[in-house]
Amino acid sequence: MELLKMSGISKSFFGVKVLDAVGLEIEAGEVHALLGENGAGKSTLMNILGGVLEKDGGTVSFDGKVMDNVTIKDAEKAGIAFVHQELNIFNDLRVYENLFLGREMVNRFGKLRKKEMVEETRKLMKNLGVDIDPQELAGNLDTSKKQLLEIAKTIYADARLFILDEPTTALNNEEIDKLFGIIRRLKGEGKSFIFISHKMPEIFQIADRYTVLRNGCFIHSGFIKDTTPEEVTRHMVGESYMSRGNMYEERGLGETVLELKNFSGAGFSNVDLSVRKGEIIGFTGLQGAGCSELMQTIFGARKSLGGSEFVHGEEMHNNKIRKAMQKKVAMVAANRKENSILPDMSLLENMYISEHAIHYRSQHIVKKKEIKKYGELKRTLNIKAGSHDDKITSLSGGNQQKIILARWLNTQADIILFDNPTQGIDVGAKDEIYKLILELSKEGKTIIVNTLEIPEIQKIADRCVVFYHGKIQVVLKRQDINEETVMLYATNAVDAGLETDGADKEMGKGAARETVGAARRTEKETASGGAG
Repeated sequence: MELLKMSGISKSFFGVKVLDAVGLEIEAGEVHALLGENGAGKSTLMNILGGVLEKDGGTVSFDGKVMDNVTIKDAEKAGIAFVHQELNIFNDLRVYENLFLGREMVNRFGKLRKKEMVEETRKLMKNLGVDIDPQELAGNLDTSKKQLLEIAKTIYADARLFILDEPTTALNNEEIDKLFGIIRRLKGEGKSFIFISHKMPEIFQIADRYTVLRNGCFIHSGFIKDTTPEEVTRHMVGESYMSRGNMYEERGLGETVLELKNFSGAGFSNVDLSVRKGEIIGFTGLQGAGCSELMQTIFGARKSLGGSEFVHGEEMHNNKIRKAMQKKVAMVAANRKENSILPDMSLLENMYISEHAIHYRSQHIVKKKEIKKYGELKRTLNIKAGSHDDKITSLSGGNQQKIILARWLNTQADIILFDNPTQGIDVGAKDEIYKLILELSKEGKTIIVNTLEIPEIQKIADRCVVFYHGKIQVVLKRQDINEETVMLYATNAVDAGLETDGADKEMGKGAARETVGAARRTEKETASGGAG
């Protein structure tokens, strides 16, 4: 049974057509993947459906009724709920207050029924399998729990059609499994989902059908069971998908530029690591393994609790962000919205702000000079943007990320920390980020990338540092980086106590294979014993 039909949807901004006669059909009780690169028109189409934007042409029919001039309230009343990629959480409100915002429980005198709202929130979180205190301030939650709170708000709305825009970007594997379990349960009750994601394994795991948009146009639609990730990707990018190939190139490395000795902080401890000029290091582990916290402490955003950090041979005592920046250390944070972009500032201002923060005693800004530097970085990084006076929020996620990178290159940084740099970015933009990282390393920049996606590390890294519960389990040489080996160490499925070479635990190729084989044999023996 058809629940939603969008036909001939068109939309233009300032004379530029961003949707050209696009169609989308959703059945009751299905999960439908809406796919396309950043800028393909997915968000615009969903914002029209959700009442955020007004369409220029076409028709929207929901549950057999034509919806014209839809407002957000109209969409909500009809039973359409939207979980946006940019979370709409109020950090100064408590969890239960966020959940009930706009639909508060009150008694006949208009007084809030706080106890009931807290208890209702507790029940919902328990049903979702989420450990969140209803009375905790939302601002104290980590990003993954904020994402789960946003999803919980939508589920509580008891909608018939849920729009999930990149819902898993901040979730670990266990949380994703719980979310998918919830989706399947609601699907069994006849609810429908529009699932927007750039992660092909998730799409093929949860979706029934898919629709691909490219450059504002409808390209293809079909059943997931009848296609492959490669075919879907070709529809998305418009050409044979070549980016799965290896981008890595051998390079000469220089002297040690960053050294950690017994370095400890909140979320990690006793880290020993040396990184050389021009080297690309991949950090990985399960969500919460301590990689992000370590990066933030290196950058001075968090206090260290022990050990030593040396940058270019100088020990960093009580490191602060400005001191790290002055030592040419930069960090591209994971959460662009909260930690990087300044939404009310222009592209130009977003680019030059860090440079002038370093030299805070000399705040005179020569705009003509800054515009010239912006133009050079725009060409170098292939930033797709209009005027330098445009707001940064006018750009796609990938181009926002490039503006943040331009900000740091403008400071002449030579050690760059990337925390989950391709979060919410499409396949084409991801490849551009990878190429930029490799080009920067050739220029002598030292790069550390934290990511949960092992194929990213395989494409660019010289070494891979695997963390478990805040400690380094192993440092893998390039030839030993593969998903199976990484996961064995990230989950502590094997003992990483192999022979060490200096501070780093380096594992040879033969040892890796032997360890993996031993783990497989142990699993088989355990299974046989259990069966007997």
